Amino acid sequence: MRQQIIPLLCCPICKGDLSLTVVREDETEILEGTLHCPACNVNYPIEEGIPDLLPRT
Repeated sequence: MRQQIIPLLCCPICKGDLSLTVVREDETEILEGTLHCPACNVNYPIEEGIPDLLPRT
C-alpha cells in the first residue's frame, strides 16, 4: 500500500479518519501495519501491502 493513499481512506463504518501504524515497509510501500479508527476503536490490518478494510461484525 502506498503512503500517498492514506489521506483518501476512511473508516468503512463511521467514515472517520484513520491513523496509521507501520510495522514493515520498503522504499515504495507499506507492507505490514495497522489502520486504526479512533472513533470506532477498530483496527484494520495491512498485510503484504494490502489493507483489509472490511467492516468487523
